[in-house]
Amino acid sequence: MASSQISPSGKPNSARSKARRRALDILFEAEQREVSAMSAMTARREIADQIINLYTVDLVEGVTAMAEQIDEYLQTYSQGWTLERMPAVDRIILRIGAWELLFNDDVPDGVAVSEAVELAKILSTDDSPQFVNGLLGRLQQIKPTLLA
Repeated sequence: MASSQISPSGKPNSARSKARRRALDILFEAEQREVSAMSAMTARREIADQIINLYTVDLVEGVTAMAEQIDEYLQTYSQGWTLERMPAVDRIILRIGAWELLFNDDVPDGVAVSEAVELAKILSTDDSPQFVNGLLGRLQQIKPTLLA
């Protein structure tokens, strides 16, 4: 992969993986500060003079645009967990993964799930990768009926 580098963990660190991480940071910040994701992204551009990758923008805009539908799917298929009860990082990882899985045809389903699981391994609890994998795996199984 020409656009990837190796991270300290020895795993590939592609531009899209970095974009996912940046989108998670923006969505997390917006939720914590109770502002819109677009406001948080704009603030990062202006205050920190950050250049935001186009795929990060796609993710933030996509998750924001489809938030209601994504949250409904996550709520419906997460066994025993309400969205409010999930750790915030897991909730946002799941939203990003669900958007890529269900609404972004440029990302293969397996990649959407595995990238979300990888984020959970890096950023969340020991139980989170299994939870993220299980829930997104379930959405992947029923994707044809969800989008029918």
